Amino acid sequence: MRLLPWTTPDGRPCYLSTDRHDSRLSRLADDIEAAQLASGEQVLDGARAVLADPRAGERAVRFALTRAVESLGDVLRIATSRGA
Repeated sequence: MRLLPWTTPDGRPCYLSTDRHDSRLSRLADDIEAAQLASGEQVLDGARAVLADPRAGERAVRFALTRAVESLGDVLRIATSRGA
């Protein structure tokens, strides 16, 4: 069973049961995971920039932290899916 990078409308995990790693749904999940990882890199860069700016206000820091938490959740889900 492969943990997919999205949830059901009520927040429960979605799984794919297949022996084919090249199925349409597997490729879609791979593409979404790649986009999530790329987005995480951008969020990390942005968060670092905010933290390096001594003039950054609370609103900027909270925004950066919120995005970082979302990205960390995505990365941990991918790691779990890949068995890491």
